[in-house]
Amino acid sequence: MAEQLLPDIPENGRLPENITHFARALRAAGLSIGTGAVLRAVQAVAVAGFSDRRDFYWTLHACFVRRPEERAVFAQVFRLFWRDPRYLEHMMALLLPAMRGVQEERRAKAAERRAAEALLAGATRDLPGGAQGPDEDTAIEIDASGTATARERLRTLDFEQMSSAEMAEARRILARLELPVKPLPSRRSMPDPRGRAADWRATLRQAMRQGGELRHPALKRRRPRWPDLVVICDISGSMSAYSRAVLHFLHALSNRRGPGRARVHGFTFGTRLTNITRQLAARDVDAALTAAGAEVQDWEGGTRIGECLHRFNRDWARRVLGRGAVVLVITDGLDRGDPGLLACEMERLRLSARRLIWLNPLLRWEGFAPEAAGIRAMLPHVDSFRAGHNIASLEALAEALSRPDDTGEKDRLMRLISR
Repeated sequence: MAEQLLPDIPENGRLPENITHFARALRAAGLSIGTGAVLRAVQAVAVAGFSDRRDFYWTLHACFVRRPEERAVFAQVFRLFWRDPRYLEHMMALLLPAMRGVQEERRAKAAERRAAEALLAGATRDLPGGAQGPDEDTAIEIDASGTATARERLRTLDFEQMSSAEMAEARRILARLELPVKPLPSRRSMPDPRGRAADWRATLRQAMRQGGELRHPALKRRRPRWPDLVVICDISGSMSAYSRAVLHFLHALSNRRGPGRARVHGFTFGTRLTNITRQLAARDVDAALTAAGAEVQDWEGGTRIGECLHRFNRDWARRVLGRGAVVLVITDGLDRGDPGLLACEMERLRLSARRLIWLNPLLRWEGFAPEAAGIRAMLPHVDSFRAGHNIASLEALAEALSRPDDTGEKDRLMRLISR
């Protein structure tokens, strides 16, 4: 297969420069490649040679690919970078404007779209297609004077007003955000030399190893337990731009590993409730969102919040809320159903959750008032009511999670309702 990927390299190809630019393209496509890997690749190609096309492909593959999920991305970027004109036309076709990316009739594979975005974003520069690095006499100047200002503007820019490039940068920022959920004390214990309670079992085991002599008692403390995080996201037509950004954020939270990480459960709703926790577990964000989009059948449809919350409380609440989970509801509250049913289900959800936080993108308006019946039905039953329309609002969500007394805009809006 690899023999068909690589055409003959010209004699004056300046191979080290091209390998460097190829590594940059892979990095833009999502692979973690450092300077050391580039140097090893240049040295490996110098030793193995590049007269054989298969050897050249697998030499670079061995230097740049470290995970199984990166193989497909490497293969697609390799074909596009090293001059396959027919494949270049195929990649251009994949990037035609399409708003319903996960439900379009002809779906592109995740690796193909990522390769196309990484290499064709700057196609006018002719760098990937020609595979010819910059001239030696060309001076590259970088103006970073407006970088901080542009980044701050991006943090406060509404998701709905972002261009494709701005949304891509916003997704990269969201992938690095943290949501610090405070741990809870559990009944289980763990050894701790500075603990306040004596661990008599460990003390006796230690004494038996020392011939029955008791020197110092072993100590222990309570083991902390992190509550689960449950995200229920509205994917109706009015929430489309916001839900896509939130799903990227949710994927990053679901794939973080390490001690003290709580489990993240993801649900979407419009006219029906869909559990996408298993789909978001995939490491590749494109593959995860594609699988989630295939599972969701009501994308950009209507909104029936009360009925969807009823199904969640009936089918999923006991499964995912049994460990004191924190629940995030992300919706604009514009419901078509019965406000009485919505209020009843929100009250039931509040009683089942440790904390219930509502993110509403409509709070971006200064004169926002709770006029809709759905908003009036939901607001009394949440612990915190906050905006959720840009990166800064999602960053501020960490404050709501770390402060149990944080209510956001709830108190002010409740006073408006009571008038």
